[in-house]
Amino acid sequence: MCGLAGFIDLHKENNIGECRQIAQAMASTLIHRGPDASGVWVDSDQHVALAHRRLSIIDLSDTAAQPMHSPSGRYTLSYNGEIYNYPALRHDLQKCGVFFRGHSDTEVVLGAIEYWGVKIALQHFVGMFAFALWDRKQAELSLVRDRMGEKPLYYSWHGKSILFASELKAFCAYPGWRGDIDRNALAQYMRHNTISAPWSIYKGVRKLRPGHWLRISQDKTGVGEEIFRVSGNNCDWFACEQAYWSLDKICQNRETYSVDAMPEIVDELSRLLQQSVEGQMLADVPLGAFLSGGIDSSTIVAVMQSLSTRPVKTFSIGFAEPEYNEAPYAADIARHLGTDHTELMVTPEDAMAVIPQIASLYDEPFADSSQIPTWLVSQLTRRQVTVALSGDGGDELFAGYDRYRWAQKISRMIHHFPLWIRKQLATLIQIPSVATLDRMSLPFQPVLGALGLDRHPGHKIHRLANMLGSSDQVDLYRTLVSHWEQLDQLVIGSDEYQNVFVEHPKCLGQLQEIEQYMLLDMLTYLPDDILTKVDRASMAHSLEVRVPLLDHRIVEFSWRIPMQVKQRNGQTKWPLREILRKYVPNELIDRPKMGFGVPLDHWLRGPLRDWVEALLDENVLRRQGYFDPAPIRARWQEHLSGQRNWQYHLWDVLMFQSWYEGQ
Repeated sequence: MCGLAGFIDLHKENNIGECRQIAQAMASTLIHRGPDASGVWVDSDQHVALAHRRLSIIDLSDTAAQPMHSPSGRYTLSYNGEIYNYPALRHDLQKCGVFFRGHSDTEVVLGAIEYWGVKIALQHFVGMFAFALWDRKQAELSLVRDRMGEKPLYYSWHGKSILFASELKAFCAYPGWRGDIDRNALAQYMRHNTISAPWSIYKGVRKLRPGHWLRISQDKTGVGEEIFRVSGNNCDWFACEQAYWSLDKICQNRETYSVDAMPEIVDELSRLLQQSVEGQMLADVPLGAFLSGGIDSSTIVAVMQSLSTRPVKTFSIGFAEPEYNEAPYAADIARHLGTDHTELMVTPEDAMAVIPQIASLYDEPFADSSQIPTWLVSQLTRRQVTVALSGDGGDELFAGYDRYRWAQKISRMIHHFPLWIRKQLATLIQIPSVATLDRMSLPFQPVLGALGLDRHPGHKIHRLANMLGSSDQVDLYRTLVSHWEQLDQLVIGSDEYQNVFVEHPKCLGQLQEIEQYMLLDMLTYLPDDILTKVDRASMAHSLEVRVPLLDHRIVEFSWRIPMQVKQRNGQTKWPLREILRKYVPNELIDRPKMGFGVPLDHWLRGPLRDWVEALLDENVLRRQGYFDPAPIRARWQEHLSGQRNWQYHLWDVLMFQSWYEGQ
């Protein structure tokens, strides 16, 4: 795992020495991503600079140093990630006459590209990656991001230069760079607590979308969508983007298994999972795994332990508050599997000490509060290992989120009634406070349980009221996963960027209702929230995290599994549960799902109150000019009084304010 950065000096205003110094400065901002080594290379003809920070994982020798050149000298690569099937690719390429000096996957990436070309090589790669590749022969820069978006890559056209890097902080080291906040992106952030690719918080800066390839050259006949063109030294440069892998197309062309083929489905998933885990356990440094005690991480650890001759090192954290504490479940799983388990009980003081550092990690506003425990478990894990496997992705692939079933039930219930009736009902429902509804709901727990409203019913009933005005199931789900509404009024001067919730994938109409929700999450929530959170929190500690469930072969296979198999006998993630049952008893599997969170609502009213008051000061908000202070202050007062739990809405504002203060 590494960090990369670089630029094209279009007007060749900097000499080669200056280009090297600038590239080195950009890479130095990413030392946390690669503390072991650094490298810079500059093309003297085109003034293209590639820089790299290295976290040594495979082939720890200097033969794996980057930027790396292909044997012919045509290609130069700065690469972040791991290609898990590189031993098999290396073997195939050697039979074709390709020579290798060392044993790194980076060298295999270059060998594959030189032998097959970028387009075909990408189809061979199994892994997580983001890379910048300079082709001297064609004078073309390729920026590529992995299929699911596990690794980040930003790019920008800035004055007389084109910039790219693993993180936005590298851009700040480029002379004359300034970031102007994009209010449209800020509005989107306030809805989803993240900013979806291809946008970023800064105008003119984009994230490369998962599964995409951006080609930058002087050839205007480039394949794909033209993203931008800029003038260079007596010529124009064109950037064209195309998808080399698409979930939309996979869903359009899928052939699903029969519902009766459950044994075959479980067997094939088990084979694919073992193949993925085995490939991702390759490392020349200590390796372990996150273990929460949930279905996904427990399955990954169980397969790891079955493949290992030594106890797998596993790591979990716990909290004093029972509703947030999964540590006992993780300990039970670890004990049964025989792992070498480390557990850290986190005090409120431990967690809150992280908060001042959190906003700066992400370079742009990011407000998933589980960023706090993710940061803490990454810190704990890095004390013993350099690589950790994670169970992320299981909920999106196998319909594990409670909100899927809840949204489906609500959609089927409310869309029988005319819209005008639903809107009037919504107004009536929201008259009582959340606390009042909690008290009123006590006699109706069995009914509320059937609707998924038995925990925190008042808050969920108010959420239900918001969904009553939805036009269809996608609009309903967008409302369910949205934080702030009426964003044109909240974020001054904004026109919110729309994502796939509005500009639907072509296949959406072919999918069942819950499958629609899953696809929308896999295109937005998974890469923009979950994987971003894990990447930044882990790399802050120079820890590489791998995600076996997001092997694209498993992702593609998961879309062939019928919903009746993914959710069976009232249980979610049924195929994963069946695999896990081979390793642990039922009593360790069948338990209520818990989120990976912190007691944020209590902390905001208690020990964090002074910090909140300072950041949400009305005069400060008004002076900055990004938000209308009125709705923010109103929700803060309602939260303080206990009328409503606005923890997530407030956290959105607080993370922006904390990030903005650090700019």
